[in-house]
Amino acid sequence: MKDKSAPAIPRTEPIQSATFSNPVNAEIRRAAATGIYDIRGGGAKRRVPHFDDLLFLGASISRYPLEGYREKCDTRVTLGTRFAKNPIKLDIPVTIAGMSFGALSSPAKEALGRGASAAGTSTTTGDGGMTEEERGHSTKLVYQYLPSRYGMNPTDLRRADAIEIVVGQGAKPGGGGMLLGQKISDRVAGMRNLPKGIDQRSACRHPDWTGPDDLEIKILEIREITGWKVPIYVKIGGTRPYYDTTLAVKAGADVVVLDGMQGGTAATQDVFIENVGLPTLACIRPAVQALQDLGLHREVQLIVSGGIRTGADVAKAIALGADAVAIGTAALVALGDNDPKWEAEYQKLGTTTGAYDDWHEGRDPAGITTQDPELMARFDPIEGGRRLRNYLKVLTLEAQTIARACGHNHLHNLEPEDLCALTMEAAAMARVPLAGTDWYPGKAGF
Repeated sequence: MKDKSAPAIPRTEPIQSATFSNPVNAEIRRAAATGIYDIRGGGAKRRVPHFDDLLFLGASISRYPLEGYREKCDTRVTLGTRFAKNPIKLDIPVTIAGMSFGALSSPAKEALGRGASAAGTSTTTGDGGMTEEERGHSTKLVYQYLPSRYGMNPTDLRRADAIEIVVGQGAKPGGGGMLLGQKISDRVAGMRNLPKGIDQRSACRHPDWTGPDDLEIKILEIREITGWKVPIYVKIGGTRPYYDTTLAVKAGADVVVLDGMQGGTAATQDVFIENVGLPTLACIRPAVQALQDLGLHREVQLIVSGGIRTGADVAKAIALGADAVAIGTAALVALGDNDPKWEAEYQKLGTTTGAYDDWHEGRDPAGITTQDPELMARFDPIEGGRRLRNYLKVLTLEAQTIARACGHNHLHNLEPEDLCALTMEAAAMARVPLAGTDWYPGKAGF
C-alpha cells in the first residue's frame, strides 16, 4: 500500500534532445510531408568560429598609438596590379560582392551602384548579367563570368572595369544556386535567355574547362577580349584555400576572391549551406600562406568575403593578410532589407525580421529581393544608395580607429601580431596566440 504520508518526489524538467532538437524535428516533419529538400538563402546560420573570437592588442608602451582624427590612416587599395593595364583604385578596402539581377530587383542594383560609387569603391554584377541601372551608377563595376553564362556577352565584358571568374561561392562550393520561377520576369528571362516563370539553376562548373590548365587558357582568352586592360579576378569558395589560391595564381589571376561559408545571399539547398565549406576565419591564413610561398603576397591581391559586418571585421581580415573585403548580406541590410518596419508583413510570410531568408520566393516586403512591381515600388534607390554610403563610411572609420589604436598609419599595416584569440578554435584557424599566451594550436616548436 502506498504511504500517503511520504513526500511527493519532484519531477525533473523535461529535457529536449540536443540531437533531435525542435528545429531538427521540424525539418524531418517538413521533409516527410513534402518529399523535397528545403531551399533558402542567407548563408549558414550555425555558430562557427568567426571574427568575434579575435581581439586586437592596442598600443601602449611597446607600441605607440596614433592620435585619432589628427594623424592620417590611409585606406586606399589598388586591385589588379599584376598584369592589368588599368588596375582598379579604391578609396576604401570594402567592396560590394556579386548579387544578381533576378535575385535582386533593378532598383536595388541601382542603389548598390550609387552607394558604392559615393563611397569610392566597386560593386559586382552577380549571376544574370549587367543591368544599365548598375553600370550607369557604378564608377567601378566588376563583371562576373559564371558557369551558367547567364547574361554573358562580349560587349558587356568590354564595358566592365574588372572581370571576376567565379569558380565557387562560400555558401555552396561545388554546387549551383537557384532562382525560382516566381522571380523570372520577362526582363530576367530575356537577359538569361531562358523561359519566363520557370525555375532556374546555375551550373556548378564551367562548361568549357575542367581544371587549372583550362582556367589559364580562359584567363588569356578574356585578356585578349579586353585588351589586357582590366584586372581578372578568380573567385573561390572556401574549401581548400591553400591549393585553390595557388592554382588560381598560377593560372594568371590578378586578384583572388575567397568566400567563406557565412556568406551567401543566393538560394540553394539548406543542407548545403549548413554542411559544406569552411568558415571565413579558417580560409584566410592558408590563402595568405599560398601567396607568401609564391612570393606574391600583396602583388596578387586577396579579397575576403563571407560574414563581414563591422569595421572590426574589416580590420581583422586585413590584419590576417587580406587586401580588401567584400560584403553582400550586410549591404542588403544597409539598403533596408529585414527592416523592422515591415515586421507585420514578414509575419504574414511565416517569418520575422532578421530571420527572413526566403529571398528566393520573391515576396520581400522591402522591395529589394523581388521582381514584383508593387513591392519594388516601395524601395527608393536614391535613399538606398545614401544608406549604403553611410554604412560603408562607418565601416571605414571603425577600421581606421582600430588601426590607429594599434599604431598603424595604413590599414594594410595591420598584422597578425596585432591580434589574439579568445578560443582554441579561433587561435588554430587564425594562427594567432590564445589570449594571455604566446601559443596557438599547431605552432611550430611546441
